[in-house]
Amino acid sequence: MSASPDLPSSSAPLTERQIVELLSTARQRIFAEVGKVIVGQQHVIDEMLIALLSGGHCLITGAPGLAKTLLIKTVADVCHLSFQRIQFTPDLMPSDITGTEILEDSPEGRKLVFSQGPVFANMILADEINRTPPKTQAALLEAMQEHQVTVNGKTMHLPEPFFVLATQNPIEQEGTYPLPEAQLDRFMLNIVIDYLSEDDEVAVVTKTTAGKGEPVQRLFSGEEMLAFQQTVRKVPIAEDVARYAVRLSAASRPGREGVPDFVNQWVSWGAGTRASQNLVLGAKTRVLLHNRTHVTVEDVRAMALPVLRHRILVNYKAEAEGVTVEKVIQRLLEHVKA
Repeated sequence: MSASPDLPSSSAPLTERQIVELLSTARQRIFAEVGKVIVGQQHVIDEMLIALLSGGHCLITGAPGLAKTLLIKTVADVCHLSFQRIQFTPDLMPSDITGTEILEDSPEGRKLVFSQGPVFANMILADEINRTPPKTQAALLEAMQEHQVTVNGKTMHLPEPFFVLATQNPIEQEGTYPLPEAQLDRFMLNIVIDYLSEDDEVAVVTKTTAGKGEPVQRLFSGEEMLAFQQTVRKVPIAEDVARYAVRLSAASRPGREGVPDFVNQWVSWGAGTRASQNLVLGAKTRVLLHNRTHVTVEDVRAMALPVLRHRILVNYKAEAEGVTVEKVIQRLLEHVKA
């Protein structure tokens, strides 16, 4: 690993204090390295980093040409993780993801040997995930939830850490297969990439039409990433802050007592318990990245959009009135008091 001089030797395990100190500077250092390739999109990098340090998966939504693939590959390089890209197409089969058994000659004769698929990597880019049929998406679902694949009755564990970062194009829906709610719920965050500002776009055009850019430096190993994830879970949280996260998720569920009228009017399905868990986990990670020691309600509120936007389903009435899920979440943040 090519590490910064102030990092401990990769052969020596990091202490919890060293991990906290490293995380307190990780955010700006990663911004600096990713910024060698990607211009702007700091909130996207921030949210992606929160998901990775929490051990969660990301669904990244954005129009074509916004550097979604390049961003994911650059983050994988910075974190020194093995990376595989899977281009999802309508004819993609489950074995194209997980791998398959093949006949191989040996001195003892022919035998079946398992050939690993691209899912056997630390970071998987599932490009245009909604373009493949549900059967293939189901093969990825086991990997996301269990960090393992099952082929011909044999279970094989995936390398750790393991992340799936899936992209989908919100513009073109012809020939796509919408992700089932059970699979959407496995994504910790739904990160939305928007168009750049004029100044940032000028910087992109200038940089990409010049010579080859400066290579990024590898900052962390997979083992250090696992240590970060364990440290994140040890961050304390007050009961009233955790209760706020639960109440925020529960307020999105129509038909329940105490739910605001706009939820019953606009929402067909609300966020489940996994949303509350991810609100708290994301808030804990955000605390360490901002060099603080305790979780506040504001940390939970900051995670509301990426955690809830793919877990709340608005109904036809909301769509007819032009009400988006983001508007519903903003109303929830105004309604649920700490």
